[in-house]
Amino acid sequence: MGKIIAFTNQKGGVGKTTSAINVATSLAVSELKTLIIDLDPQANATTGFSDLFEKQKSNIYNVLIEKESILSSITKTKLKFLDIVSSTNDLVGAEIELVSMIGREYRLKECLTDVQDKYDYIILDCPPSLGLLTLNALSASNSVLIPIQCEYFALEGLSQLLQTVRLVQRHLNKNLDIEGVLITMYDSRLNLCKQVEKEVREYFDGTTFKTMIRRNVRLSEAPSFGKPILLYDANSTGSQDYLTLVQEIINRENK
Repeated sequence: MGKIIAFTNQKGGVGKTTSAINVATSLAVSELKTLIIDLDPQANATTGFSDLFEKQKSNIYNVLIEKESILSSITKTKLKFLDIVSSTNDLVGAEIELVSMIGREYRLKECLTDVQDKYDYIILDCPPSLGLLTLNALSASNSVLIPIQCEYFALEGLSQLLQTVRLVQRHLNKNLDIEGVLITMYDSRLNLCKQVEKEVREYFDGTTFKTMIRRNVRLSEAPSFGKPILLYDANSTGSQDYLTLVQEIINRENK
């Protein structure tokens, strides 16, 4: 049975999609069968992989709203161990359309029962909000990974996210764990980054990943070429950081 990890933070620009893309790729190159599902109406994860597949099948909107089988929506990529279910801006209206559905918080969970045993990991890239799409992701997941950018307002809004996680644990998914907190866009030359890192590690004692994603120009460039950083520049610090992070995730799993 594959492990489902939701990448979420309602604050935008924290490296959530970048992390989802590159963790999924790093898992795949480690020969772990991986599926990434783009739940964001902005479809940035889909764009970030666009060089790896030619024609996408139906997308996550068709699965959640039109009740197509998720099996028919999985698109193979050029990487042997990586598949994707893409997104579209049609998903913008999905929040409203889900409201009237019975068991609306469990739509994604129901869909994933057909594929969970086919993958080692399923990565969910959530929208930067705490709406029904994110609730669906949290209800379906085994754990949640929270990226935090090294900036002054890093912890702002996290109390709301953690409250949502606790509510989901209480009412929708009692088995939901916090996979870890990931510090992104770290620059060791800046005192602010060191201060934010210290605060995050104190606030999330024991759950913050040792690995930090360093600020890296090549990492920022890669999505514009439709490639994850490992395929764009395997020798970059961004590529090495995500490989190290995935090893840490795997090691935690095996403890």
